[in-house]
Amino acid sequence: MMDRDDAGFRDTLFLLDVAFEDAKAGPQTFYCPDSTAIYGLLASFPQFTGRLDIRRVGFARPRQPIVDLIGEANQGCPVLVLPEGETSAFQTGVYGKRAYISELPAIRAALSERHGFPPPHP
Repeated sequence: MMDRDDAGFRDTLFLLDVAFEDAKAGPQTFYCPDSTAIYGLLASFPQFTGRLDIRRVGFARPRQPIVDLIGEANQGCPVLVLPEGETSAFQTGVYGKRAYISELPAIRAALSERHGFPPPHP
């Protein structure tokens, strides 16, 4: 039996690149507030990131690495994709055999539950 820490059994966290352009919104650089909040959490508690596969994706769609795992309709960021067959009380959807978590409060809660990050103050 494979250990949960093997690459195939890690949660995959997709975040938008820190800075990106969106031609439809005008000629300037933007950031995603939800992805930035997660970047801050990861930077504040690096000791808990070891079992996460953290991937940055560009703003432009399709975001193929996400599409490949959870489908074209679910490529918003940030999104935490669980290993095949695993579930979480915080999941916001399922695509095939993969559950995913796509809402910021649910992602934070799952990072606490599954990876030991401290929870936010109530």
